[in-house]
Amino acid sequence: MSRDPRYDILFDQVPIGPVVARNRFFQVPHCNGMGHRDPTALAEMRGMKAEGGWAVVCTEEVEIHPTSEVSPYAEGRLWDDSDIPALARMAERVHAHGSLAGIEPCHNGIHGANLYSREAPMAAGHAPVTGNDPQQVRRMSSQDIADLRRWHRKAVARSIEAGFDLVYVYAAHGLNTIGQFLSPRYNSRTDGYGGSLENRARLLREVIEDSLDEADGQAAIACRITVTELVGPAGLERGDIEQVLGWIGELPDLWDFVAGEWEDDSMTARFADEGHEEQHVRGLKALTSKPVVGVGRFTSPDTMVRMIRDGVLDFIGAARPSIADPFLPQKIEQGRLDDICECIGCNICVSGDSTMTPIRCTQNPTMGEEWRRGWHPERFRPAGSAAKVLVAGAGPAGLEAAMALGKRGYEVVLAEATDRLGGRVAREARLPGLATWIRVVDYRRGQLAKLPGVELAFASRLEADEILSYGFDHVALATGARWRRDGSARWHTQPIPIGDGVAVLTPDDLMAGERPASDRVVLFDDDHYYMGGVLAELLVADGKQVTLVTPAARVSEWTVNTMEQQRIQRRLLDQGVRILTTQVLVAADAGAVQLACAYTERQQELACDALVLVTARDPDDSLAVELAGRSAEWEAAGVRSVQAVGDAWAPATIAAAVWDGRRYAETLDQPDQREVTFLREIVQLADA
Repeated sequence: MSRDPRYDILFDQVPIGPVVARNRFFQVPHCNGMGHRDPTALAEMRGMKAEGGWAVVCTEEVEIHPTSEVSPYAEGRLWDDSDIPALARMAERVHAHGSLAGIEPCHNGIHGANLYSREAPMAAGHAPVTGNDPQQVRRMSSQDIADLRRWHRKAVARSIEAGFDLVYVYAAHGLNTIGQFLSPRYNSRTDGYGGSLENRARLLREVIEDSLDEADGQAAIACRITVTELVGPAGLERGDIEQVLGWIGELPDLWDFVAGEWEDDSMTARFADEGHEEQHVRGLKALTSKPVVGVGRFTSPDTMVRMIRDGVLDFIGAARPSIADPFLPQKIEQGRLDDICECIGCNICVSGDSTMTPIRCTQNPTMGEEWRRGWHPERFRPAGSAAKVLVAGAGPAGLEAAMALGKRGYEVVLAEATDRLGGRVAREARLPGLATWIRVVDYRRGQLAKLPGVELAFASRLEADEILSYGFDHVALATGARWRRDGSARWHTQPIPIGDGVAVLTPDDLMAGERPASDRVVLFDDDHYYMGGVLAELLVADGKQVTLVTPAARVSEWTVNTMEQQRIQRRLLDQGVRILTTQVLVAADAGAVQLACAYTERQQELACDALVLVTARDPDDSLAVELAGRSAEWEAAGVRSVQAVGDAWAPATIAAAVWDGRRYAETLDQPDQREVTFLREIVQLADA
């Protein structure tokens, strides 16, 4: 197969100063939860993007000095020459596939509390660091500014020594000193680096000039800049950046335009559509002759072409789409559009950085596992035997397991109790804001259709006797989980008193179409991810008066890690949902529920006609338990293994279910006797 000619423009070579990108696909800098702690895993992950056809593959932000570090977060690090080899490993892996390697040196300013180095942080002015660390930054002196310029020059030199082809000047997202000097939100100085826009842009100009001078044609210099802070006159606005481009638009070799802070730049699909940043960057390319890159969770090749043909961008920038499908460019080039694994915009990838753990992806379970488990998004180990495998349940774990097993070459039957694929994903994708999540099902359905060794069996609710009579060698039970209706979860580890007079519904009930008969609904959320907030939206849209009760201090508290918590709470408040935080449901009966303060245990009564419990889930593992109890019959039946996978093993996120399905398929017929079944990079001890 070959690409459709209408996509030819995406594969033009594009000069970036002294280097040339082989196409227009540009993996912009993105965090990953590995950073300086896991350099080889990081290098293999970035190398996979290059193998998949991304012409430019960049690091995350890379700290340039101990006066600005963001521990405990694991970002890149280039404090001195000893950090060069780790970064060079990534550049080598990117170069091995013919792509350019980019690096984003960063001095964090108010964003770094320096918990590891214990150096006093510094920025444009005296202010608390972001977050709640009891630490303030000090106002940078003229000597500090000179030092910062010197450190950045050294970072450029070290980046080139490490083999990087493109070096950033980072002035975006509010995450760095240079951008904070530019912004009136953070810069209240009255010297030559404050006051007017031209003065505030002085440091940016100087660092770009320093970088160009230091690189001296050995590498391209890019500038990543916020084009609007989305806070009105209190911050940078589009007109300000137009002026800045008028002054320095021809200095760097490439411009990387972003809107707002990281939370705005990488909004979930629940709050922003594909290409949502076009409104902010359209027209800026006309103000510079240098190539421009921008992002927008681009998944449609047609949208990508429009961005180029309309003169909005020169490069299709991506973080999340390159995570969901590292081979997206190659698939477009080969005319395999139906093989693209599209990003769903859930931001589970961002949670890797937030939780300081290796990056993960709902769509791509190999993300972060390229080195430590040897997984590849497109290539599969051949089957280890001629075994036949039964996969029971076509939810996210079952779909992934069946697809991966089929690609390995096993003969597979995927049996689904209902008449449709998808399990929880198919149900949840019908909830407000989650429509893109159906891509988890759509991609795997399309792949299964191409696998002659995989048979689908619908309306097949299996019993243990049947399974033991079919002659399968291996049985994977991906039978999912059910939401509990007794209030047991994190706060209450045992059921709570719920009288017969109160109507109790679970997320399963609501997703099946049931609704409270009356208007006054209390939703108790002790799950703390997206489900409670989404169901509150659903009920409000049905005209219900909803009170959301949670023991946490915020609604959907875990979504801080997916950068959407504030938007969720704001939307619920705008829709009229009453929110009671730090309150615990302790009992319920006809007409009312009893709540208690999570701190004082003082109780209050709240009128209620129906109670929705978003608490814990029980694995639907009865079949697994029964088969395990009949293990003495396996040999006669030809069964070699029975394993619950996904939510049937341990309820968690959709990403975790997909990952567990992939793990089952990857490890079948490959017993691993190691106590730690994945590679780790162990710190080498220094001389005592």
